[in-house]
Amino acid sequence: MARAALGAKAEEVVILDLRKLSFSFDFFVLASAASDRRIGTVAEDIEEQLSSSGVTRGHVEGQREGGWVLLDYGSVVAHLFDPEVRRFYRLERLWADAPRVSIPKNHSRRAP
Repeated sequence: MARAALGAKAEEVVILDLRKLSFSFDFFVLASAASDRRIGTVAEDIEEQLSSSGVTRGHVEGQREGGWVLLDYGSVVAHLFDPEVRRFYRLERLWADAPRVSIPKNHSRRAP
């Protein structure tokens, strides 16, 4: 998911490991994109890549025209933000105790 976001030109991609902090999900993938159009493209690329790998999306929240999109894949949730909206929600600060996971460059391994 994070690599798909990076491939779609998302910025400031971060993976937070929430396994010890949340009963609802294991990872958040946070990313920024400079425009609503770019947010939509990032969301579509993530959905396309995961779908082609057989991963089913739960649901989508937010508005592609409102500066944010949430893609729910069960234990992994992607939050795609306009930079200003990301600063407003400050999820990195809200989940400050969550370890950050490095994004593997090896495409043979599965990562959030």
